Amino acid sequence: MGEEDLERKGSIRRRTSTRGVYPLQDSGVPEYLPVTRERRWISILVPCIVVINIVMFIITMYVNNCPANTAADQCVAKFLGRFSFQPFKENPLLGPSSRTLQKVGGLSVTKVSKDNQGWRLISCIWLHAGVFHIFANMLSLLVIGIKLEQEFGFLRIGIIYLVSGFGGSLLSSIFLQNGISVGASGALFGLLGAMLSELITNWSLYESKFGALITLVVVVALNLAVGILPYVDNFAHIGGFISGFLAGFVLLVQPQNEYVHIADAASGQQVQRKRHKMHQCVFLVTALVVLVIGMVIAIVLVLRGVDGNDKCSWCHYLNCVPSSRWKCNDQSVAYCQTLQTGDTMQITCSSNNKTTLTSANQSDSILQSLCVQLCS
Repeated sequence: MGEEDLERKGSIRRRTSTRGVYPLQDSGVPEYLPVTRERRWISILVPCIVVINIVMFIITMYVNNCPANTAADQCVAKFLGRFSFQPFKENPLLGPSSRTLQKVGGLSVTKVSKDNQGWRLISCIWLHAGVFHIFANMLSLLVIGIKLEQEFGFLRIGIIYLVSGFGGSLLSSIFLQNGISVGASGALFGLLGAMLSELITNWSLYESKFGALITLVVVVALNLAVGILPYVDNFAHIGGFISGFLAGFVLLVQPQNEYVHIADAASGQQVQRKRHKMHQCVFLVTALVVLVIGMVIAIVLVLRGVDGNDKCSWCHYLNCVPSSRWKCNDQSVAYCQTLQTGDTMQITCSSNNKTTLTSANQSDSILQSLCVQLCS
């Protein structure tokens, strides 16, 4: 996602330099004598996250069991047995039903605010809606995450990943009250946001500063622009990006070079040492305060079931911009909440709160059909 261009245009001195105190030569061109090589981490966390997401998708498809819950001739890739996919008209991403996603931990605002299932704000970032969905996200994670982990280590990148995914879930819950939300996109955008804040706070470590900045801004803008298409949760992207951007100021700050004279050195000799600059400390404290306060406010709003669209009449355009080719209020994809009481299943459309009752032993395809009728 543009990281190779970023590294070409904005090469980072610290990635090829050494750590410690270095005397400068008298040739007029600074040359640094190596003392100890800067540590290069081995990427372990990112591959583990990819494996966990793939395993969770396999488990989701096992629970879905399309042949048992849908007419067998309608399942896609029937040779996969219970791992076959829902019909294209129900899930064009080659994946499970929305009911299955809700069952295994998909983000449902109603479940979080009314049923006290706050764990869904984290569990949803490990789930995906289909093969195309998980392939795109995991490929992006490998491209972005591995090099970040090699540079900053698994702990800091892991914290940013989780904080960003959680932040994306919070903003999505505030503005998207209907439907089931899943995916690691918020966490991925958080890594992009962290890359941007790392560039800003470690500005002097870059040689081609503006080239690196422009490249990264273009990459972020293009990815956010895709989010204005229908059926893409751009609020999760924005929330994840903001969370990762703030977390990057806190966790990815690096000491910067400073040239000083020393009393016991030869006349005019300078040494290079590394220390944090004042602006880095200001960024760190400010970002930490804003991140904590923002998270607390967002958690309160989600638990109270507040709909952000009631407070912001134009914010829905951040998630979808209507055009002559699509409508943002298209109901071809319907989402419903289900509540089983004995042998009876209550189905409630998430978009208009219409409710109907049916038998609890109905197949997923019949329940989805009833949901579409309710929401139409």
